[in-house]
Amino acid sequence: MRTVRTLAAAALAGAALLGLAAPAALADSPSPSTDPGKDASTAGPTEAGTTFRTAARFLPGQEATAQAATGDYLYWVFPADTGQRPTVNATVTLPDAALRHGPATWRVDVYDGLRRRQPCMYGTQSRAAAKETAAVRLTCVLRPVRASADTWSNDPLPGSYYVRLTAASLPDEDLGQPFTARLGVSTVDKGGAYATDGSLAAPLVPGATTADLAEADEEAGRPSAVEAAAPEDGWSSGWWSDRWIWTAAGGILAALAGIGGYVLTRGGGRPSRVPPAA
Repeated sequence: MRTVRTLAAAALAGAALLGLAAPAALADSPSPSTDPGKDASTAGPTEAGTTFRTAARFLPGQEATAQAATGDYLYWVFPADTGQRPTVNATVTLPDAALRHGPATWRVDVYDGLRRRQPCMYGTQSRAAAKETAAVRLTCVLRPVRASADTWSNDPLPGSYYVRLTAASLPDEDLGQPFTARLGVSTVDKGGAYATDGSLAAPLVPGATTADLAEADEEAGRPSAVEAAAPEDGWSSGWWSDRWIWTAAGGILAALAGIGGYVLTRGGGRPSRVPPAA
């Protein structure tokens, strides 16, 4: 009985340890640089590109700004790594109401490194602004980034993500009027809940090269396109996730349960009433 009590206590302790670790493993932990305005490092680009190729690069946690004319397409690009769920927030300060001739609809779209449009899980991706509206706020919460995916799927993969902001519809008389845009991206680490077993050979970034060319860049002392587009703390390897914690804890509990079951079912050995020679 002492052995059974010991095993039961160990199993309960393991379950308690797993229960304490689970909330921490599953909780949405914001990345350390998702609060713009805290310090100088949050200052992003002050101009935006007008095509995918000229998109202005910034990092999550930074705030990008731009001044443009109504009707222009504005492009930015930021990195997103495995396990992260990016949220794009855009604020458009509209021209004075006295200068506008009617309502306008503004829209923000997000594309991955293959320029595939990524749907928003939720958020206000498109919003109509009345003539008297001073500012429009748009939000797009993307799906969590996976380490790998089937070739036919549209799952988000690690690499560069493009943000496009434009007025989808407005009176023709309002084309060319100036406006100001502010853009920021925050990320939430989703961890092993969306982990996969594989990983890409390289993140999907513009200008990514083969392994031979990347090695040549390294020998020449030039940063590769993948390194240049990396997040602030570099790209993750894609093999680690908190699923390893769950797997190890589950294995320990299963082993304890097996030992306990064996102890309970093996019996007490030879009964005392049976002669030794029997």
